Amino acid sequence: MKYVASVAYDGSKFYGFQRLPRHKSVQAEIERVLTKINKTVVVVKGAGRTDRGVHALDQRVHFELSVDIPEERLIKAMNDMLDPAIHINGITVVDKDFHARFDVKKKEYVYVVYTGEYDPLLIDYVHRFTDKLNIRKMRIASKYMIGAHSFEYFTSGERESYNSIIFNVRIKKKGEFIYFTFAGKSFYHYMVRNLVGALFQVGLGNIEPMEVKRMVENASSVTTPTMPPNGLYLNKIYY
Repeated sequence: MKYVASVAYDGSKFYGFQRLPRHKSVQAEIERVLTKINKTVVVVKGAGRTDRGVHALDQRVHFELSVDIPEERLIKAMNDMLDPAIHINGITVVDKDFHARFDVKKKEYVYVVYTGEYDPLLIDYVHRFTDKLNIRKMRIASKYMIGAHSFEYFTSGERESYNSIIFNVRIKKKGEFIYFTFAGKSFYHYMVRNLVGALFQVGLGNIEPMEVKRMVENASSVTTPTMPPNGLYLNKIYY
């Protein structure tokens, strides 16, 4: 039987999603539990990888079990056995040809910035930043990111293609929090954190919004920072 699960996790407790030989990872922890339930080795495939410190509210994974377990029983069994920093939101039986990664239609990431007083209970889950940001200019700059582009400027490492589509970018301030939401087809290594880093430079007045257009066109010589991972959430996967 093939299943897809929605998974939430606290990224501050793991060295990322992907299985690693000597470090604690989300993938390895889920595989440990499923292997125990199934009594034979289970391999988990995720909708995408998240780096160390990055959180997820709706990561998706698929896996196959040789035992037939009703979804609700499987959810309870997994949540009882998993590391408490991981939670199974839901499980659905899927067709044999379903793939958690290749069937994705849209991913949504949210980057959370906190502008208030230092709070030790928040620091692993937000990026605290107290300098004034020009949100109006950041919104103007974000429009240049929307559409089908090569996002090589914003991607760390080499790959065959940097092409993707960003469907929407939203920047919303609510009290002491600023939320940067990106919806797109694919996001590559450090891509969201680099997109936010470019918008920060606009918000601080270090560059003009038009420079972001040149970055998207891979015609900029300006260097912008990669934002810390603790403010980033894989918010939703759409199929």
